[in-house]
Amino acid sequence: MAQDSDNTTLLGVEIVEDRADTITVTANGLGTDIGNTGQAVTIIEREEIESVQGPDATRVLQRTPGLSLTRNGGIGGFTGVSVRGANSEQLLVLVDGVKVNDPSSPSGGFDFGNLLLGTAGKFDILRGSNSTIWGSDAIGGVVDVSTRAETGVEGNVEYGSRDTLYASAVGGLKGDRYFAGLTSSFYRTDGFSAAASGTEPDGFEQVALGGTAFFDITTNLELFVHANWSEGTLDIDGFPPPTFTLADTQETQETRRHWGDVGLAYYGNDLTLRAAYSLSDTERDNLDEEGNVTFAGDGRSERVQLRGEYRAIGPVTVAFGAEHEWSDYVTSFDAPGEIGISGAYVQLGFALGDIAAHIGSRVDDHELFGTNGSYGADLSYGLGNDWRIRASVGEGFKAPTLYQLRSFYGNAELRPEESTSFDLGVEKGQRGRGAHIALTAFRRDTTDLINFAFSADRPFGFYDNTARARAQGFEAEAGFEVTGAFRVAGVFSYVDAEDRATGLDLARRPRHFGTLYADWDAPFGLKLGADLRFAGESFDDAANSIALGGYEVLDLRAALPFGETLEAYGRVENVFNADYATARGYASPGRGAFVGVRAQM
Repeated sequence: MAQDSDNTTLLGVEIVEDRADTITVTANGLGTDIGNTGQAVTIIEREEIESVQGPDATRVLQRTPGLSLTRNGGIGGFTGVSVRGANSEQLLVLVDGVKVNDPSSPSGGFDFGNLLLGTAGKFDILRGSNSTIWGSDAIGGVVDVSTRAETGVEGNVEYGSRDTLYASAVGGLKGDRYFAGLTSSFYRTDGFSAAASGTEPDGFEQVALGGTAFFDITTNLELFVHANWSEGTLDIDGFPPPTFTLADTQETQETRRHWGDVGLAYYGNDLTLRAAYSLSDTERDNLDEEGNVTFAGDGRSERVQLRGEYRAIGPVTVAFGAEHEWSDYVTSFDAPGEIGISGAYVQLGFALGDIAAHIGSRVDDHELFGTNGSYGADLSYGLGNDWRIRASVGEGFKAPTLYQLRSFYGNAELRPEESTSFDLGVEKGQRGRGAHIALTAFRRDTTDLINFAFSADRPFGFYDNTARARAQGFEAEAGFEVTGAFRVAGVFSYVDAEDRATGLDLARRPRHFGTLYADWDAPFGLKLGADLRFAGESFDDAANSIALGGYEVLDLRAALPFGETLEAYGRVENVFNADYATARGYASPGRGAFVGVRAQM
């Protein structure tokens, strides 16, 4: 409740005044100490986000083990995130607990190109299948982004290469029975040509606003509201005749998104309940050089849900939940479609001394393909001297999207994609604190993958369950304080992701990748840092005939405080001007320099 703690956490949203224990929401849906779960979870908080600098979420996310990405050009271009070799569409993305995957996109994924860091307060990233708690889409994992909710007023503005301007601000008021906060962000850049063969810059502009409010109706009952909105315009390159290859064009894409929820939370001595209604809507319009709409899509989802936890007997807890989701979409070329899915789960938990364990199951009912069951279990055991072992097993499923079911290419007989994942790890300490070491081995098998199948019976083909895949490997993470002022850390991942029908590598999944980073605080206040991101070779296509080269990208950054309320900062991205691509034909940003100032009251 707002009046009880200086660091309140409610489904991933923190009212920040002081940092306490690291809390994960993705593990169980309500919030638990990260040390009490056997699942592989990474928490990236606002302090780290600000130290990395800038609006680009990918530079922060790549500090997560097992996470790789592809991007079509610069910031704002389509950005897909893969966790442990899963398809980017198999990642469930939440903002303040609200599902924001786009029902109007063909595979129902989330475009991280439209997620900038100005309004983001924390990333909670679960690696591994977890449909037991979260239902559909959680095959590769779950990312929950918490909106900033801070007391006082903070803001920053920066300017840099490619005529880039970025500004954000956050403010909040807190009383004995309430908290209310607002966030805002503005970004504009001339950019560079998204097509590697092009010369015309492709710019991007976005405005984003967010709000959070809590009100204590009684000492045990809280009303909460979250609301977010963003609107962006992106210059895109296309495939013009006569060659129909990626090249400079005058096309643009407009994206409007809004999402939020409203609900009640009850905190009893032994019982916690959270009931909410949430809404997410994504609209996209593609326009030609004359401003005519060539494609329009609108995807919308609504959800009612109840989550709870009951402290049954001593160290035993029972977590439970139920929800119903309605999704609908409309595009320029397809008739409107809608679908409904209901689900319920129960999970038993045990935590006593050095041991914590959970086991649970879930059932979902989809109005077209019927019933689907999933289960999950995890174990965490302390070995002493801050070491612990972790193990988890989980199932995931992804319901066919409305586009795959109802569009011109749809197939009403589709089955859900399903996965089973295992991981086993050993860890010392916690990420970002003192000495931290973690090593995790994992494996995930996925069946009934939905692909586009060509057929003579239907013009241009249709969607069908045609594939199965396996991803296995290991993740290593470490961080050490060399001195009290100098810390080095890094993550390295080896991911062998293959198509089990052909034995070939899955497209755009490098086998090895990672990030090394270091930070030094000088005695007089200057902060210096460096990030080296690297990835090995991969293939752009399923046939493994088009190779994408590996790359290394180095960023340098600095910050200097002036008193307690003002800080100047700057960075150089891609110091050595590396030329690389994460998707064939698309360029990536070259060297760029940026300077800014951050203030708080």
